Amino acid sequence: MPKKTKGKAKKSGITGKYGARYGAVNRRRTRDVLNQMKSKNITCPQCKTKNTVHRVSTGIWKCKKCGAKFTGGAYSVQTPRGAESFRVTDRKQRELEMIEEE
Repeated sequence: MPKKTKGKAKKSGITGKYGARYGAVNRRRTRDVLNQMKSKNITCPQCKTKNTVHRVSTGIWKCKKCGAKFTGGAYSVQTPRGAESFRVTDRKQRELEMIEEE
């Protein structure tokens, strides 16, 4: 009687549903994007709570707790370009506040 083997290690994760189709590289890229999109570490920019943000449609995200609706990337809440823009705007706002105080 042959030995009972353990199941194969699951590298595929969320893309296991595709089986052997579409190629390894495409499945890996899809897995990374879907894991980022369904991450539990997504924080609402308005109320700062984790795991309350979900995607409404492409690039539109909504917080379940505070109801804030905002734009972002197609698969992530904030794109690298959007994060850079936010930092610049925040810095300019602080500079203006410092000038007004003087």
